[in-house]
Amino acid sequence: MRALLTLALASSLAGCGDGSSSSSFGGMTQPGVSTVPAESAESTAGSSSSASAADTFSSTSTSSTSSADASSSSSGIVWDMGMPDFGPSQPPGCRGKIDFLFVVSSDGTMKPRQQRLVDSLPGFMDAIEAQLPEFDYHILSANTDTGWALEDCSVCTVGCDPQGKTPYCSAAVTACDKKLGAGVIFPTGPNASNRLCAIDSGLRYITTGQKNLNEVFACTAQVGTYGGSITGETMVAALQPEINDPGDEYACNSGFLRDDALLVVTIIQDTYDQDSSGTVDEWIEALRAAKNYDDDAFAVLVLTTDIDVDYKGLCYPNQYNTEKNRLRLLAEGVDHGFVGSICLEEYNSFFAEHVGALVDLCDDFVPPG
Repeated sequence: MRALLTLALASSLAGCGDGSSSSSFGGMTQPGVSTVPAESAESTAGSSSSASAADTFSSTSTSSTSSADASSSSSGIVWDMGMPDFGPSQPPGCRGKIDFLFVVSSDGTMKPRQQRLVDSLPGFMDAIEAQLPEFDYHILSANTDTGWALEDCSVCTVGCDPQGKTPYCSAAVTACDKKLGAGVIFPTGPNASNRLCAIDSGLRYITTGQKNLNEVFACTAQVGTYGGSITGETMVAALQPEINDPGDEYACNSGFLRDDALLVVTIIQDTYDQDSSGTVDEWIEALRAAKNYDDDAFAVLVLTTDIDVDYKGLCYPNQYNTEKNRLRLLAEGVDHGFVGSICLEEYNSFFAEHVGALVDLCDDFVPPG
């Protein structure tokens, strides 16, 4: 898109020569140009014909206006005061802003899955940042369990007292620690971090510039293996306006969702989601509502069992369940949904495969209003 616009601009300037009246356009001085409102990202393909139209343009010809009018009808260029408009402009994009919502099951079999997720984050973030120099992230690991307890205070390292009394061990627990969909900052239970995660922002999610990002993400994502597997329901809870209200300091995830940011939801669960309330259509409705019903403003990545794909899957090679997992249906039901097997030996390749799609969505993003 950017290359086509540059080509059209160069050709037009070559054909028209110097002008007596000038204005600024893209850092260059040239005769005044008015623009045509964008209709769609795809319509910019029409600008590819602008070079040939510009070559035939002569600023000294008395017939230039009529020639330009004829050219504009076929090429999509609108001629104004002797200079061409370049048709629909490039979308403003998300300007590097991406809100990452991770929903990680805490089922008893999830310990190795959580570790693979943690191991994959550095490469995933680096790959996106390489293509989005202004990368501005929010990262939230959503709570899938409404309980908070420490069975043994001796596991305390940060944020609680090893000599305290269970279930809180003198930790400063709030209602948000027990709220479905709230950002996890102190995971507890078997195989969990069992410590207060060092999030620099003081919020329940990580923001750009976080020190020791990989370590802190690992703390929030290792939610343990004694909790909830209602990932679909948790996603919906985490997307509600009330829990994200930037004007409410008591909202658990205050300011996490930004209207001018791309939303990327990642769900990781190694079983069927049979326990979440609501239907798949209702889950999708919550996603769409959270992003102002712009289906290109969000993407869903799912790592789950592949037993519902076919025989010879990675998880259960000799089994096949013809009933599709609702998490798979969720990914298949949105415009930008991607599903991978949770039984992959590593998740780096899965995330790497979809970095390009996320960057493209960011480039084409149109903020509301």
